[in-house]
Amino acid sequence: MIVRMLALVAGLLAGAAASQFPEFVQQYTQRLGGAVDELRAFVVAFDNDAAAAGLTRTEALAEYQTVTTEFLMAQGARAEERIDRYERLSAGQAALEAAGPFQRALVFARDHDNAIARNTLAAFRPAVPVTPEGFVYAGAGFVLGAAALAAIASLLGALLRPRRGLGARA
Repeated sequence: MIVRMLALVAGLLAGAAASQFPEFVQQYTQRLGGAVDELRAFVVAFDNDAAAAGLTRTEALAEYQTVTTEFLMAQGARAEERIDRYERLSAGQAALEAAGPFQRALVFARDHDNAIARNTLAAFRPAVPVTPEGFVYAGAGFVLGAAALAAIASLLGALLRPRRGLGARA
């Protein structure tokens, strides 16, 4: 009886936690969009400056490799990092937007940006799951949480049960 009650509680807690995943991804997507917008502004300005000098982006980045000062070399490396990050985050954003509600978990796991995910988690605000996606995640979390606790209780019960010796009588 106590194991069933604990399994129910574990299922409810796991279901509540799992139901928050769609909201977390939604808040992550908002932060991702902000990062992409900020990086896009940098990339557009960089490309415009390069074009005004008669250079392509690749040529402009290569110019930084011909300089002899550490400062300009560092600026070139930073520009290249920002452009690469913009392209990577833009692709991740497009993949999340194209994914269906239940595919987002896989896309997020594959394409998420650690820094944005960490910052999203730090500022995360739970929400009541009133979407079909939230209910499915809640149900799956409940089943997995209850099953995990029941399995652990069963294993502990088997390990802690007194064993009969070979010569003991029934």
